[in-house]
Amino acid sequence: MQAAQARPEWTVESPQPEAPPRPALPGRRIVLHDYAGHAFQIQLSRELACRGHDVLHLYAAANPTPKGALSRRADDPNGLAIAGISTGSAYQRYAFIKRWRHEVEYGRLLADRVEQERPDLVICCNTPLDSLNLLSRRCRRLAIPIVFWVQDLNGLAAKRLLSRKLPGIGALIGDYYQAMERRIARNCGALVVISKDFEAPARAWGIPPERLSVVENWAPLNEVVPLPHDNDWSREQGLSGQLTFAYTGMMGLKHNAGIILQLADHFRDRPDISFLIVSEGLGAEWLAHKSAEAGLRNLRVIGFQPYERLSEVLASADVLLATLEADAGACAVPSKVLSYLCAGRPVLAAIPAANLAARLLTDNGAGLVADPDDPSAFVAAAERLVAAPDLRGRLAQNARDYAERTFDIRTIAGRFEAVIDDAMPSQAPRRVRPRLVRETLYGQG
Repeated sequence: MQAAQARPEWTVESPQPEAPPRPALPGRRIVLHDYAGHAFQIQLSRELACRGHDVLHLYAAANPTPKGALSRRADDPNGLAIAGISTGSAYQRYAFIKRWRHEVEYGRLLADRVEQERPDLVICCNTPLDSLNLLSRRCRRLAIPIVFWVQDLNGLAAKRLLSRKLPGIGALIGDYYQAMERRIARNCGALVVISKDFEAPARAWGIPPERLSVVENWAPLNEVVPLPHDNDWSREQGLSGQLTFAYTGMMGLKHNAGIILQLADHFRDRPDISFLIVSEGLGAEWLAHKSAEAGLRNLRVIGFQPYERLSEVLASADVLLATLEADAGACAVPSKVLSYLCAGRPVLAAIPAANLAARLLTDNGAGLVADPDDPSAFVAAAERLVAAPDLRGRLAQNARDYAERTFDIRTIAGRFEAVIDDAMPSQAPRRVRPRLVRETLYGQG
């Protein structure tokens, strides 16, 4: 009988704190790639590693989005490794040709890394289609199944954007990306979508029901927690005594910055009300320019803050803002709303009513929602919140209650484990680490 081979360690080039030597684990070897580096994906990687899987968490080091807890912690499981991938060039979101070249090069580097590691399976999300296409081809050649975790319908979004920017040829380019997304989905071992609204497009791609799962996004309950409005960060920003509306996260072309400008203008003569935009991107730059041009002293735009201070940032708001243009509602779900819920703050959203985030806020009494094409309704909802502290308090409590009922990472990781098992080739044995390991790490069964 041939001796069992020791499982190789992940190779991580980026500096990591020293971790004790770790034994070979009996679970899967998983690469989880999240291009954006968001907080809930790295939380999933940590939980999967706690359950006995070897997990290499990869992200795009140069992507200018708010990042989660992407450094090793003292209490991290030994089976977790974290590494950024960089092309060596700056990411230029709005320079389309340079962005395309960057994403193609990134895809090649990502595929090379996966080939170097030879995991049992890859979970991939938030990945540009050109990058994902290269990874998909490489994984097919290597017989490594992919779980395609669909955060946005990027092909549809590309067609809508390019049709506006490049009349005629833009629609053809959009068709090309829709066909690419469909082909990638068909070649994956499993598809995870974040909303039931995405099930119909997935079925149209030809994905059979047994390979399609719905797992709604979440935010880390233990990392984003309710705090007092009067905290160190709010005092640093001079927000004491102010009723503050705040927006956090990316503000790009789809985020309808104009409706926030109109809201700030409506309250321009109220010195007790302020607007704080903690963001970067084209929309944030436009908002900073236009507010200065209009002489709005009640609105400030500042850059992203360290993830470790996110709870303080969100707690500094009396009302948290979320926006999404009407034609983006079918393609995306604003995940910032989920962090807002964890923070225990009321949400004021200008989002299409059919969008999952809008339904979540309305159905659970966690916020007020207005149509993104109706600024007057958005202003009226803001007036209601300003005038009714009791209403703000009820919405805030409902928000945190929903998060505590829904965002249990153990339950969510269990659903992903089922997807992983289903995506593996039928001849691959299931290997589960003993329950005792999780009891040791968490102190519970």
